[in-house]
Amino acid sequence: MSDAEHSPTKTTVNIRMTETFLADVDGTWQELGYNSRSEYVRDVLRDAVKHPECNRADLKAIAASEVDIQQGNVHTSDEIKAEYGLDGAGEE
Repeated sequence: MSDAEHSPTKTTVNIRMTETFLADVDGTWQELGYNSRSEYVRDVLRDAVKHPECNRADLKAIAASEVDIQQGNVHTSDEIKAEYGLDGAGEE
């Protein structure tokens, strides 16, 4: 028997979105190297189902933090300790 005989049946799902959003989706899957829009959408949905704790607000905060890091808007641990009056002794 071939692998195709054991693979789960796939169902077609139709969704509506604006042309602008579709253009963004198409640009993204191509930029990320996916073979097709369907492959990309399945992967994104799989991540959303497997990791529901990663909500939009969390992702925005992570992206904002990444921008801060890239722009050098960071503080050393010594700066933070000084700001809060900690000398680091016994601190972990």
